[in-house]
Amino acid sequence: MTGQDPESPELIDGEIDTSLRSPAERFRTFMGILVNTAVANITTSYLWFALTFWAYLETRNVIATGVIGGAYMLLIALSSVSFGTFVDRYRKLSVMRFAGGFTLVMFMISGVLYLLTPLENLLDLTQPWFWVFTVIILIGAVVENMRNIALSTTVTILIEPDRRANANGLVGMVQGIMFIITSVLSGLSVGLLGMGWTIVVALVLTALAFVHLLTLRLPEEIRAAASDAHGGFDLRGSYAAVMAISGLFALIMFSTFNNFVGGVYMALMDPYGLEMFSAEMWGTLFALGSTGFIAGGALIGKFGLGPNPLRTMLLAVVVMGIIGAVFTIREWAWLYIAGIWLYLVLIPFIEAAEQTVIQRVVPLPRQGRVFGLAMAFESAAAPITAFLIAPIAQFWIIPYARSTEGAAQLAPLLGEGTSRGIGLVFLVAGIVIIAAALLAFLTPVYKRVSASYAEAAAETAPAA
Repeated sequence: MTGQDPESPELIDGEIDTSLRSPAERFRTFMGILVNTAVANITTSYLWFALTFWAYLETRNVIATGVIGGAYMLLIALSSVSFGTFVDRYRKLSVMRFAGGFTLVMFMISGVLYLLTPLENLLDLTQPWFWVFTVIILIGAVVENMRNIALSTTVTILIEPDRRANANGLVGMVQGIMFIITSVLSGLSVGLLGMGWTIVVALVLTALAFVHLLTLRLPEEIRAAASDAHGGFDLRGSYAAVMAISGLFALIMFSTFNNFVGGVYMALMDPYGLEMFSAEMWGTLFALGSTGFIAGGALIGKFGLGPNPLRTMLLAVVVMGIIGAVFTIREWAWLYIAGIWLYLVLIPFIEAAEQTVIQRVVPLPRQGRVFGLAMAFESAAAPITAFLIAPIAQFWIIPYARSTEGAAQLAPLLGEGTSRGIGLVFLVAGIVIIAAALLAFLTPVYKRVSASYAEAAAETAPAA
């Protein structure tokens, strides 16, 4: 599957030599790259969340925060194919260093602009300074995501095939830690330190991560593997790389569909929580629920994903649908928080399963573009649904559920309370997820991708 030289089974595509160091030594390098990427991701998210909080608190303008959030997700979706192209064309560690250095420069420019621009001008949305300041931070944050695509390919280079699922679980655990830290610290930083010192903290942490990245070595990657990637935005090559593996495009589309439905929770989970708790209590409880990310990643790191990660993925989606359907069946605080925790436990299983399948069945010279195309589709899915479901819920479903007639009709199923409309949306979304996953088990695509994975596993077993 990977074009190995029969005379040198350690060589992948003639450019990756895994015989240079032992698996334990390669794993230590992977952990160094993983921790470094975690620090970079946490820092970028910390500054980006802080910018959103600061913009709203200073302007009280939801247009500013809406544009910031929408622009970020849109640029991630638009740039992911380009990032994947560069990951395929160049050495992975070089790509990560470029992304880290570029982000550092952008954050430095934003700090200089903040220092030199009077605050009243910077916060005036009718002047260009606020938007220039925001775009600079936005570009730095988006380019940093190139590291995440490169990180997925280093799993292929550094980790033995039968341990890649475990490594992907560790990646999911790190993402959970990032989510918790940034959701808590960004607000505290803006409130206690102000935006200026928040930029300083982000600059220091970004610089430390960049310096540490310069000390890492990846001798297994002798040179960038020969790739058919062209230019800086190889959309045709990305599509061809996906279509070359039977059923792989359907796998990405299923993950995208799952994210579409997940957008319902993105849009309505906070409003439901804020109806039940104070803002301060909700923030704390959501951070507690978010530890599910860590638990899920840790479980995968310990036990892996089984012999067929795709089967594990679909089972996790079924359980996720069940949880999503029932965790707001009644307005009980303990049920809601427990449901969030269990829901987030399952997300690393879904993401790690997709990554593990791609790492096994896609040749390394094409993995960057495949991961990039998958990120493009999946990043665009949830925000689109969030934008669609929010007005529908606000203007039709919630008023119906709060009307006398609607409340009486929903009471036997969803109980009584002010958030029965949101509970109804969650119930329907959960049922849709369950039905989609169960139908996926019956499709020829499921059988083809499972067979491709098993075939690739059988080919790499003798070398391992």
